[in-house]
Amino acid sequence: MGIDVKVGPHWYRNSNGTVEIEGLPQLELELRKTGGVPVRLNFAVFDSGGKLHAKVEANSLVINEQGAYHLLRSEKGLMLTLTSNAKRILTITVGDNNQVEIPEGEFYTLKGHILKITSQEWTVEKAKGVEGETDMKGEPVAIGG
Repeated sequence: MGIDVKVGPHWYRNSNGTVEIEGLPQLELELRKTGGVPVRLNFAVFDSGGKLHAKVEANSLVINEQGAYHLLRSEKGLMLTLTSNAKRILTITVGDNNQVEIPEGEFYTLKGHILKITSQEWTVEKAKGVEGETDMKGEPVAIGG
């Protein structure tokens, strides 16, 4: 059974849980049945030069340059923020029917571009995702080109 992932306003149905941004995998999502956080996240955070700045593995910050990031876990999902100003880097929630939503975020891709996710759209470089639905047929969610 695939995972439905909503990035901003766009649903990507039946994905394999990997989110590829500009052709490279940057997030991995896996639903969990046991208590605690309902989704397991692997996520790589880069700076503008493509250097790994933070890494979340199985819902834990395993790399956190200068303590720059804070990871908040809850029974609804996860939120990664900047420690300095509480700016949200990535928010993930799990709704009814195990649907994963990424309602907001702003972070660098592996290629050094900024991906912005809002409730209206996601944007990276010249690519944009608006309200809609795409059946991924078991493939990764593909964002940007």
